[in-house]
Amino acid sequence: MPRNEPTERTDEWGEGRSPKRRKAVRYAVPVAVAGVAAATIGLVPAFAGSGSPDLPKISAQDLIAKIASSDVQQLSGTVRVTTDLGLPSLPGMGGAGGGFGGGERGGERGGKSDDGASAAPQNKLMELASGAHTLRVAADGPGKQRVSIVDKAAEYSLVHNGNQVWAYDSGSNTAVHSTAPGAGRHGDRHHAPEDLPGGLKNATPQDLAKQALKAAGDTTSVTVDGTARVAGRDAYQLLIKPKQAASTVGSIRVAVDAANGTPLKFTLTPKSGGPAAVDVGYTNVDFAKPDAGLFSFAPPKGAKVVDGDKERAKDRREHGNQGKDFGSRKGAEGFGKGLGGMDVLGKGWTSIATIKGTGSGLPAGKDQGAGGDAGKFLDSLGDKVSGSFGSGRVFSTRLVNALITDNGTVYVGAVDKQALIDAADAAK
Repeated sequence: MPRNEPTERTDEWGEGRSPKRRKAVRYAVPVAVAGVAAATIGLVPAFAGSGSPDLPKISAQDLIAKIASSDVQQLSGTVRVTTDLGLPSLPGMGGAGGGFGGGERGGERGGKSDDGASAAPQNKLMELASGAHTLRVAADGPGKQRVSIVDKAAEYSLVHNGNQVWAYDSGSNTAVHSTAPGAGRHGDRHHAPEDLPGGLKNATPQDLAKQALKAAGDTTSVTVDGTARVAGRDAYQLLIKPKQAASTVGSIRVAVDAANGTPLKFTLTPKSGGPAAVDVGYTNVDFAKPDAGLFSFAPPKGAKVVDGDKERAKDRREHGNQGKDFGSRKGAEGFGKGLGGMDVLGKGWTSIATIKGTGSGLPAGKDQGAGGDAGKFLDSLGDKVSGSFGSGRVFSTRLVNALITDNGTVYVGAVDKQALIDAADAAK
């Protein structure tokens, strides 16, 4: 296989520059995970070699190993994220050009700036739950990453440089400054992309592929299904299919760079068919050393700067571990109020998360006083179901379904309606 020699280039973030090789750091799954997957995954002896481009044949086991041993440390490029989960279009849920907070751009309320929630990484993730988005990404080893969400009206950036993390929302002109997790214990050289708050790292093909392969086991079939050209690069296509009939996932296709093993594109198609529910891929990518200036950040003049460490500590004092990441409580405040802890039932692709209710569920019906309007609205969205567990409603998307019982217990997973009812019956 030809070596992937970086070349001098110019991208939309920086000037032309001569790259330098540095010690490798792995962005894909660990070697141990690949070893376990190869041994237990139920691999089909399929090979890639047909289609365009014409590449040497490779087995699924070897392609997984190639991903695991990928030594890419430096890259930059543009990622296109398209999500179609079948969710209703709600104000403040993002979409192309939309911002968290809907008409009140960036979380501003009545002309007053918020407390930094508009720039909190967890809240920005909500925007990626629907519609199409453009991301610009860059990485230079485990200590330097940048992810920017570029919309028509504004830009949001998360910048990690050593022990410093900045999150900035240009719509509200608000910045959150934090210390990278573990900075006091391990020092800068140990910071990995996983340390970034808010989970925005999961918006790249590499990290999505990593999560998919973690789920691989005896409940999964993995083959190599042809080749493709992605972002101008030759790639093998890894095809992942659940074996469990109750899963709503039809297939996951991962385009893997033939030269260096980097996942370039991740496409998840629901079993119900239609367009991809999640499609994340590079439109351009460069494996040369990014410009150092990409990882430097200073708040613009007049920006409101929020101390993320103080906010996180405040959340921890008030809400325990729920305040782990600044913005996580604010992004979901109210949903989990009064609920108990979360358990996971089942395994593999049919795992179901369960949150125990406290006896107070959804409005019971169309004719019940103050709950009447709410009940009618819920009836228009969810299907009434019943079983030995009692009764409740199932709310469905193209990929994830949720059963909320009348006593407030929640069952949610990428499984069909009957699997949720069976889980509720078994837990009774």
